[in-house]
Amino acid sequence: MNVAFFLTPKSEVVFEKVSSTMRRAMERMEYHRYTSIPLLDDRGRYIGTLTEGDILWKLKNTPDFSLKDTEKVLIKEIPRHVCNKAVSINSDIESLILAAKSQNFVPVVDDSNIFIGIIKRSDIISYCYNKMFNENYSKLQELEELAQIAN
Repeated sequence: MNVAFFLTPKSEVVFEKVSSTMRRAMERMEYHRYTSIPLLDDRGRYIGTLTEGDILWKLKNTPDFSLKDTEKVLIKEIPRHVCNKAVSINSDIESLILAAKSQNFVPVVDDSNIFIGIIKRSDIISYCYNKMFNENYSKLQELEELAQIAN
């Protein structure tokens, strides 16, 4: 199976450019109720992930910082404390699962490191759950039908 099976395309993903302001990122994260979003450069390459924690640390570590100041701070000026690794669209499922163990979403890039979307950990878990339990349920139903025929 290819990782593209799980892909949420870029057109459906909330992301931000590193040239955007802290205020814009905060407002978009609040509106969509996200705790983190992918960051892209002006060429569309995946750069990293901005988290609520990164924003809080920036607020805490900047003396006399006000909400108005967030309009002047560019995202690229905010130190990031989490390193969410991207996977290639050509990656195998094992690489995807290893990355998803410690990330709520896994950014997906093409061969030029251009961001093409994300894979949500919840989608992977849902797929695995359905695969495990729906297949077992189907097998159980088949066994029950065979038992009825045998009687």
